[in-house]
Amino acid sequence: MQKDVIILVRHGKPALSRKVRLTWRGYRDWWQQYDAGGLAENQKIPKKVQAWVDKADLMFSSPLRRARETAALLTGHNETPTDDDLVEAALPPPHLGPLTFRPRTWGTIARVFWFVGYSDGMESHHEARIRANRTAVKLAEHAAGGKTVLVTAHGWYNRMVKGSLIKQGWKCISQNGDLHWSHRVFERQTIE
Repeated sequence: MQKDVIILVRHGKPALSRKVRLTWRGYRDWWQQYDAGGLAENQKIPKKVQAWVDKADLMFSSPLRRARETAALLTGHNETPTDDDLVEAALPPPHLGPLTFRPRTWGTIARVFWFVGYSDGMESHHEARIRANRTAVKLAEHAAGGKTVLVTAHGWYNRMVKGSLIKQGWKCISQNGDLHWSHRVFERQTIE
């Protein structure tokens, strides 16, 4: 029995330091640098992820630099097609005056506020959910006929796409969290 396979891989570890304390404005600037920045040097690629890349029929990447560089490390070239729908979901920090936190804490605060409707002019949770559903449909179409599709994208957005794929009948057969280089593997019986 042939199966369609979709593998979502989170990008490698970014070069930008998280060892800073920032106000909400500083975090917004830091996040823009994070989106524009690349990967830290000398990363070890997980053997399992590399094996999947070697077997993939198709591969796509988020257009953000850290995801593109991840795809380039995995393939040895810079020719992986990008899809704008694969960018990370917005992280609008709430305006909390002079309070300072580390980026990880700001990320948690921003994600909670975002879930309850705060978007500060950025993509809302509802809009990101629509995009994740659209992404799941596109990936399913690419995987149809027993193909394996591998995507290099982002932690939170990969989690959102997971929910969309499961609602569309895909089964998550493997996952290993949300850290850099983490993965989620989905299968469904081939629809012919």
